[in-house]
Amino acid sequence: IIVQCVRWYLAYALSLRNIEEMMAERGIAVDHSTLHRWVIRLVPLLDKAFRRHKRSVGSRWRMDETYIKIKG
Repeated sequence: IIVQCVRWYLAYALSLRNIEEMMAERGIAVDHSTLHRWVIRLVPLLDKAFRRHKRSVGSRWRMDETYIKIKG
């Protein structure tokens, strides 16, 4: 449940109080300060895990040119 709350906080830019309210609607009592402590604890771990799986950018870039004519 805590990981889900942290995911919502990071992915959807919700405030901790909004997430607290959402969890209360689902019948789960969690305080915003508890969520904040878990965010501080889990974000470095999640960042480290995601960076391991991140693919590097290649040396080739492709670009398309598009011309849009607006009002004549």
